[in-house]
Amino acid sequence: MTTAPVITNGRVRLRPHVLDDMEAFWSFYQSSRAEFMDRPNTRTHLWYGFASEVGSWQLTGMGGWGIEVEGALAGQVAVTHPPHFAEPELGWVLFDGFEGQGIGFEAATLALDYARSTIKPASLVSYIHRDNARSIALSKRLGGTHDPAGETHDADDVVYRYEVAA
Repeated sequence: MTTAPVITNGRVRLRPHVLDDMEAFWSFYQSSRAEFMDRPNTRTHLWYGFASEVGSWQLTGMGGWGIEVEGALAGQVAVTHPPHFAEPELGWVLFDGFEGQGIGFEAATLALDYARSTIKPASLVSYIHRDNARSIALSKRLGGTHDPAGETHDADDVVYRYEVAA
């Protein structure tokens, strides 16, 4: 596969990223909503991260999707396994104004179902900053369980593990 597949549940549409998505990501990373994330320092660094989400589809058969709701970019959900991660990760970002509506849950459920049915990883985790209560709550709602023995990506992360059998 060379690009992200389009997946929809009626309200939420996961679609391949387009270049115009970068501006929304730049705005997100400049806001307090990104406090628990590694932030790009420059637009060049943003490009590296953004391009890796898109290019991962070509290289690994998984990567990031833009989350679209009523034609608006609401954030990103991804199933990725870059070389510096111990295991494949289910991750998400919601932009300002889209939280608290179930959009993150719907998008992550679509990505999780896709991972289980198509990617079929041996394991799947979320690396979440230990103080990010909203992402921890979403992970639990998705069926993730805290794995204190899981190898973290950053020192401040906790690992939440998902069942991968469909």
